[in-house]
Amino acid sequence: MRAVEFHEVGGPEVLVTTERDIPEPGPGQVAIDVAYAGVNFADLLARGEGYRVESFPYVPGLEVSGRVRALGAGVTGLTVGQEVTALTEGGAYAEVAVVQAPTVFPLPEGLDLRTAVALTTVLPTAYGLVHAVGRLQPGETVLVHSAAGGVGTAAGQLAKAAGAARVLGTVSSEAKAGHARAHGYDDVLVGDLRRDGGLEQAVRAATGGRGADLVLDPVGGETFRASLASLAPFGRLVNFGNASSAEPWSVDRADLNPLGAAVAGFSILTLAATAPHRLRELAARAFAKATDGTVSLPITAEFPLPAAPEAHHLMSTRTTTGKLLLRVNP
Repeated sequence: MRAVEFHEVGGPEVLVTTERDIPEPGPGQVAIDVAYAGVNFADLLARGEGYRVESFPYVPGLEVSGRVRALGAGVTGLTVGQEVTALTEGGAYAEVAVVQAPTVFPLPEGLDLRTAVALTTVLPTAYGLVHAVGRLQPGETVLVHSAAGGVGTAAGQLAKAAGAARVLGTVSSEAKAGHARAHGYDDVLVGDLRRDGGLEQAVRAATGGRGADLVLDPVGGETFRASLASLAPFGRLVNFGNASSAEPWSVDRADLNPLGAAVAGFSILTLAATAPHRLRELAARAFAKATDGTVSLPITAEFPLPAAPEAHHLMSTRTTTGKLLLRVNP
């Protein structure tokens, strides 16, 4: 089978298409004939920094859609040939992927394989951020960083549907601002506002001085610190990534006590590994928001599997919106 792998960390050029043996599922696993694979920023971190890479060569990719090829011992509730979508621990950039059974989901009703793979990671992540961890309440104000990306696009729509009084987003360009406004955002802050109190000033100006009740941050570093300063009384800051590649964040009582603020973290991949039953509950509620029309996620670019380097290069420019896919065997 064809697969895209890399043998060392580096730029998009380290991704190479190779031939591999077709993997067989072990106990509790499912082999999937891949139709589409999603491209996520975590894939770029794996390739560029070794994020979650335990050994080389490594096949990246965290989500697939396709058809069940084979079932490992002990797997129930799925059938060979069934259309599914799945979270993976890596290995999605291939014609066949082996996945842990608890992270394989029957294709949501009303969705096709192409549409579903775009939602597999980002929609449960966004739903978890807004509801399970962020605990958004009607009438609150939400601030979402990287509002034009996949998770940001879904989070804006979910927050609006949940009754947020105001949904704010940050983006890097005016082109991205238009995308965010079309997907649930009331106000969009454009450019780098992290330094010299710029983000706090902009957020408080947009909220009558109050600040944001919930901030969702995939960036970390200076953005994390600026977000913490932008919270309203009893506000919550949820970090779910480190796109800045900054040192791990930390807080102390001096950061939290004055306004009764709270800080939390979230990782869909860690949840899949530590509490798969909770992931399945969360994913079911999240996918329902796509099937009922609450959330849509535009696919803005699609590449054949061997063009994975081009997909990574495009995402690295930070100019993309929505979702990028690799077309494998639709």
